[in-house]
Amino acid sequence: MKKRMLGVFLAGVLVMGALAGCSGGAQQTPAGNQASSAAEQGGSEAQDAGGAGEATDAAAIKVGVIVIGDENEGYTEAHLKGIYGMQEALGLSDDQIVIKTNIPDTEVTYEAATDLVDQGCNIIFANSFGHETYMMQAAQEFPDVEFCHATGYQAAMSGLPNFHNYFTAIYQSRYVSGVVAGLKINEMIENGDILEDDAMIGYVGAFPFAEVISGFTSFYLGARSVCPTVTMTVRYTNSWGDLSLEKEMAKQLIADGCVLLSQHSDTVGTPTGAQEGGVPCVGYNISMISAAPDSALTSATVDWSKYYTYAVQCVLDGTPIDVDWAKGYPEGVNLITELNEGIVAAGTAEKVAEVEAQLTAGTLHVFDTSTFTVGGKTLEELIAEGGDYEKYAPYVSDGYFHESELASAPAFDLIIDGIDAQAD
Repeated sequence: MKKRMLGVFLAGVLVMGALAGCSGGAQQTPAGNQASSAAEQGGSEAQDAGGAGEATDAAAIKVGVIVIGDENEGYTEAHLKGIYGMQEALGLSDDQIVIKTNIPDTEVTYEAATDLVDQGCNIIFANSFGHETYMMQAAQEFPDVEFCHATGYQAAMSGLPNFHNYFTAIYQSRYVSGVVAGLKINEMIENGDILEDDAMIGYVGAFPFAEVISGFTSFYLGARSVCPTVTMTVRYTNSWGDLSLEKEMAKQLIADGCVLLSQHSDTVGTPTGAQEGGVPCVGYNISMISAAPDSALTSATVDWSKYYTYAVQCVLDGTPIDVDWAKGYPEGVNLITELNEGIVAAGTAEKVAEVEAQLTAGTLHVFDTSTFTVGGKTLEELIAEGGDYEKYAPYVSDGYFHESELASAPAFDLIIDGIDAQAD
């Protein structure tokens, strides 16, 4: 219980601090609460669970799924693959899975959730940050149904035993994919295609949220671990999925001198822009090789079936579901998609295997504070100075920022030196 209360308190500290420094409309989510930091922290310390009930017969269970996109959008496609993996693992029939696609971040989410309850669903999942408030509303109204929300941060503070947050330590996959990118840039330097000082990555981000910031920072740190001169420019689309805008922004980044692209956006816009612009790229969620056969190196991705199988099995067994859940490489949750062997740098597969082994063993920490600075100072130095940085103190110990260990949504929202990420 002490661990859970500590996690709740610390998550609340970051949330309130982020709220105090945040301006914008309803979709401008505070960096400190967004999907990535809270989710990752829930992985190891926020393990107290709620919502235990009676066991459910596998033949009688019904699973509801609310997703913001459909199979044509990478993020949702990855989640749907996870649902189908869970279905196969647990031997559920098609009529035991009810999926609602293209559900926006509005009251339509609540309507979808209540309809799934009316259809007899015992457990309901939702995959968009903006779904959270409406899922909480439904959880309060229907205490006998389990509600699980990806990328959120409010479950531990909600007091609802049937409401849960989940995410993964996706920053680990981002780091590994960054290593792939850095090796490719090294090859470009060695071949004389670019100079060392031209090693600039362009990154198409969705929103200036902690989930996105944590992701592009870990990607950058992975690239810089093998290519010390690399820098990165981030530009935001302010949309999770806008194919034409992502493609346009990718082309603009190339015009601005970026020699490799990556993304935290949900369509193939960035890789198709990279393909047309003749630069390599690293994708997200799904393999982008079919969309950009001459550019796509690999993608950071997640095996969501691990969580979906776990949560549904809890309902079947009548056991509690973790309030905050976030796993990573040690549990086989995070990975990268296949390498495009025709264009990745020589030795990439071997280096990837080495880095993945270190992440699995826990000997490599992505946010090692000796590897980055903010305004020329270490994170420890900034925390010691107090002020706005003091809120990060609970996350920093043993020389690294403990992403994914206090809650399941990401908390790392600092813009480190070497990255230009100006929000509009």
